[in-house]
Amino acid sequence: MSGHGLVLGKFYPFHSGHSHLIRQAQRDSDRVTVQVLGASVESIPLEVRAEWIRESHPGVRVVAAMDDAPVDFESEAAWDEHMALIGSLLDEPVDTVFSCDAYGGELARRLDARWVRIDEGRRINPVSGTAIRADVAGNWHELAPAVRAWLTARIVVLGAESTGSTTLAAALAERLGTLWVPEYGREHSEIREGGLAAPWRSDEFDLIVDRQIALEQQALREVPLPVLVCDTDVLATALWHERYVGSTAARLYDAAAAHPPLLYVLTGDEIPFEQDGMRDGEHIRHGMQQRFRDVLAAQDVPWLEVRGDVPTRVEAAASALAPLLAEHLRFAVPLEARPLDEQRALQKDARSTSLG
Repeated sequence: MSGHGLVLGKFYPFHSGHSHLIRQAQRDSDRVTVQVLGASVESIPLEVRAEWIRESHPGVRVVAAMDDAPVDFESEAAWDEHMALIGSLLDEPVDTVFSCDAYGGELARRLDARWVRIDEGRRINPVSGTAIRADVAGNWHELAPAVRAWLTARIVVLGAESTGSTTLAAALAERLGTLWVPEYGREHSEIREGGLAAPWRSDEFDLIVDRQIALEQQALREVPLPVLVCDTDVLATALWHERYVGSTAARLYDAAAAHPPLLYVLTGDEIPFEQDGMRDGEHIRHGMQQRFRDVLAAQDVPWLEVRGDVPTRVEAAASALAPLLAEHLRFAVPLEARPLDEQRALQKDARSTSLG
């Protein structure tokens, strides 16, 4: 049994192989420190990675820091830079270094600790950050719920009354092979005190927003693929606030801007209006549809309006989503995968930025 065990890595992103390593360190140590060492050029924030590990392994101490020193295991100067940072993050000496990769032996020697190599050659957990970055969807099962939630892109379907947004959300999710989140506002309309006849209060829309986001957050952890379809969102709720309260709620628009999806899909109002007992009526539909268009055009998230039958709408939405999703799942090249000359230049740039 070790006193103080150390695990370090980029966790770019955090995956099941990392969890196996940390669990083994916990079994063999009284306490474990996990150091998250990322580089400025990488595209997942350090604190996000640290939070993933804290959630999955609450019994370990997690610390994070930028390490822009070149990854050159043959360079004594590079080792000295790395070790200065690693040492600064330790609150007590290390007894054991746990790692899968060969650098762990030299790291342990420099810390005057023993080295325990876990899963050499990745025979138990044949997964790597490189493989996941190359194919996120294909390695989705290797990721913890918190990682899935952060990586998953949201596509929001919205529109005026009786434009087929719910039908499209369900059909699009089926086409993509993923989940969809229903509109909480409709449920609230059915259960609210006084029913549909009672005047709407502004604070009801805050409740709707909170419940809608909660449904999304739960679904983000359960999706089988890195995309989630949502039937409405905060921006649509802000528009319905205008309609039913009669005033603009800046707080709702601010909340929408802070919670953007990857794509908005506006369902067209060319289809026949159907009254289901909960809708205002066809006389306001076209005006609301134009308001949706105007608001979508004024914000930064890509959007499109789909028309025609359901298969046509699904095809248009899926086609618009494909390149956006590919870009969303693109990771910046990690520091160690770049040529040494480029690594040194990037380190110089990072230092200049921090000093500037």
